[in-house]
Amino acid sequence: MQVENSALARAREYETKQQKLRDAAVFPIFHLRSPAGWINDPNGFSLYEGEYHLFFQYHPYSAEWGPMHWGHAKTRDFVQWEYLPAAMAPDQDYDCEGCFSGSAIQDGDRHILAYTSVCFEKQEDGQTKVCQTQSIAAGDGYNYSKQNGNPVIGAGQLPAGSDPENFRDPKLWKENDIYYIIAGSQDRDKTGRILKYASRDLIHWTFEGILFRTTEKIGRMWECPDYFKLRDKQVLLISPQDMQAKGLEYHCGNGSVYFTGYEENGAFIEESRGCMDFGTDFYAPQTLLTGDGRRIMIAWMQSWDIQNYPPEFEWRGMMTFPRELSLQGHTIRQAPAREIEQFRKNKVRYDNFCLKEKTCFADIRGRVIDLTVQIKKINCSSVEIRLAKGGGHYISIEYDAAKKTIIFDRKYAQCIRDIVNERKLNLNPDRDTVTMRILMDLYSVEIFFNEGEKTLTSLFFMDLQHDDIEFIPYGGSCVLDIEKWDINI
Repeated sequence: MQVENSALARAREYETKQQKLRDAAVFPIFHLRSPAGWINDPNGFSLYEGEYHLFFQYHPYSAEWGPMHWGHAKTRDFVQWEYLPAAMAPDQDYDCEGCFSGSAIQDGDRHILAYTSVCFEKQEDGQTKVCQTQSIAAGDGYNYSKQNGNPVIGAGQLPAGSDPENFRDPKLWKENDIYYIIAGSQDRDKTGRILKYASRDLIHWTFEGILFRTTEKIGRMWECPDYFKLRDKQVLLISPQDMQAKGLEYHCGNGSVYFTGYEENGAFIEESRGCMDFGTDFYAPQTLLTGDGRRIMIAWMQSWDIQNYPPEFEWRGMMTFPRELSLQGHTIRQAPAREIEQFRKNKVRYDNFCLKEKTCFADIRGRVIDLTVQIKKINCSSVEIRLAKGGGHYISIEYDAAKKTIIFDRKYAQCIRDIVNERKLNLNPDRDTVTMRILMDLYSVEIFFNEGEKTLTSLFFMDLQHDDIEFIPYGGSCVLDIEKWDINI
């Protein structure tokens, strides 16, 4: 399959040139990052011909959001990524304003991509409005061609009361020789919902109904749906826009929410819900099923409202480290994909260390680490862990023992912008111990609390020589088990 499209060929040539000019030392070590310019949502996270492919929203020409392309990378171990040439560019009348988010499946020997095609359409009143439709492309893992007859799902297939300007992010799967798509949608009254479509040939699609909506308002528009089974439950992931805070469970702005339940008569019935991540930088998660049956999730490690990349960085955007999902009761638990353990070196361990005062360990430090801390026998008001410490700068994780609350704070991380720096979350009040597994990779931290019952993800940009780790008890003492590994790629 030859690339004949000039827009795509130009993007491929540009990103290749840019990658050769960049200093690899400034990039994160084990997180997928932008090969050139800007990235946001993960797209098309899928298993194809024995390799895991990830596409992503991509503007190669600048470090700002722009006309969306699909960037492309693949991996066998979720740690080491091979960057491939861009897969799609906005080059058709129906997608000239962008190839927005979507998904992918293997179908025979074809790799099928479903994406949102965006253009402007002139209305009867003379006004021009955004039009979002759903389109299909297919390829061989390297080159992709857009399907004749695109877009395959348009405004005419929306249910009554829908807003055609907010209809996007198709999740595609195949079941019993029938293709299904769900997509995020918005009512004209600005309420989110998930629509479902079916096809036998990827060309002709039928509206099946509204898969899910709630009477309780959760944001205004539901983006990036994912739909899959965990154990005996059906799981729906959504990323609502314009959410309002609800205690410590949801924060304002864009969030990511999961629902567990079951499907009945074509509708998803909710049994429980929860927040996917409590940090400042997590959005638009997407999952795949591995060859050995694990459900793996990856997300954009950034927020639309909080952007604090240093101005000298000529690139923007990273993904979270892939996470294994499991279900305990109605709670989704997350853990770093186990493949990271193959790259752990230089183990350091302290068991039953009595923390009575501010303490740094000479052999527990670093910016590219896998660190697990268990706090037990807590006879103090709170315990603080300071990471990436140096020159008066650090990021902080503090456990309030009375409130059973975590306070994360990055305001001392050389931050020069008036942005959100603090997040709080509640831990299980019935537990007498707290376990934190911390993945840190130069500019990011991902924290998994109590075996992944809750997570918190945040970016921070500090001088790379700041790598001390400090433990501080307040108002008493506690006992720590500490295990630290370097990650060596």
